[in-house]
Amino acid sequence: MNKTLLITGGNGFIGSNFIYYFLNKYPDYQLINVDKLTYAGSTANLREVENFENYHFIQGDIADEVLIKSVFSIYDIYGVIHFAAESHVDRSIEDAASFIESNVLGTTVLLQAARESWELKGELATRRFHHISTDEVYGSLGAAGKFHEDTPYDPRNPYSASKASANMLVKSFGNTYGMNVVISSSSNNYGPKQHEEKLIPTIISKSLKGESIPVYGDGKNIRDWLYVQDHCRALDLIFHNAKPLETYNIGGGNEITNIELAMKICDILDHLKPENHSCKELIAFTEDRPGHDRRYAVDDTKLRETLGWEPAMDLDTGLKNTVEWYVEQWEQITQQSL
Repeated sequence: MNKTLLITGGNGFIGSNFIYYFLNKYPDYQLINVDKLTYAGSTANLREVENFENYHFIQGDIADEVLIKSVFSIYDIYGVIHFAAESHVDRSIEDAASFIESNVLGTTVLLQAARESWELKGELATRRFHHISTDEVYGSLGAAGKFHEDTPYDPRNPYSASKASANMLVKSFGNTYGMNVVISSSSNNYGPKQHEEKLIPTIISKSLKGESIPVYGDGKNIRDWLYVQDHCRALDLIFHNAKPLETYNIGGGNEITNIELAMKICDILDHLKPENHSCKELIAFTEDRPGHDRRYAVDDTKLRETLGWEPAMDLDTGLKNTVEWYVEQWEQITQQSL
């Protein structure tokens, strides 16, 4: 194999989509996937590649120093692409400690192991550590404006605070030790294989079950949605071409309120699964989440102009593909249970 990469959290939503994309595009790479397999990660997400000779799975915790150091001693790790993280805001509000454990301590363990290994090889400045972050580290926007790469961090919940902390640790290893680090922060991802606790899968699954579809507050919180395959292409470009210590924002250019998004999904579901009532009748506004950021939007001009990236998927087509995938999975599950 040409180069060996360590992928963390590869059984999660974005990680699994990235591994499938990467292995098919770069068959000469070897990928080592370390994933704890929490509720949000599943081996089913990578069934398409589990028999590939250049794919290896290790179940384990990135905060386990002994395990991570052993991975670097067994394999000649050329680069790290770090997806692994606790990521659901509601869960972070209920239990902040687990987010600090995974997102802050886990990132530190990875950085330390990579630095020690690459220093011994004399390649600390050439081997790459790519940290996957989120636009939530920037806080909340008003009605206008977008987050830039130099926007000061202003996290509003334990999840985003833990990711901002991890970002700062990554940058510190680049500045202190000369480590070749890059950071990318994306807007909200959507697409196949996302855990049903997230907004879009929640809307779909609740509708298919005929249950109430919860929408926080007045439903007018705005998010920018990025199709997961577009995100994978951006990560590919950043990992291979970004200069050390650079940060890139990745956006989909699809700002929409939560309630408008729910309505779009319901239109698709009503067409695919016509019932006696519309999916829209199931929408119910609920008490808003504490510290709920009003609007996110990122300016990804830097990524577009310096690395030539742009999203290929429009929101309507991406939502249609996503809903169709979940409906197909739902029908398979239903048939298996009969």
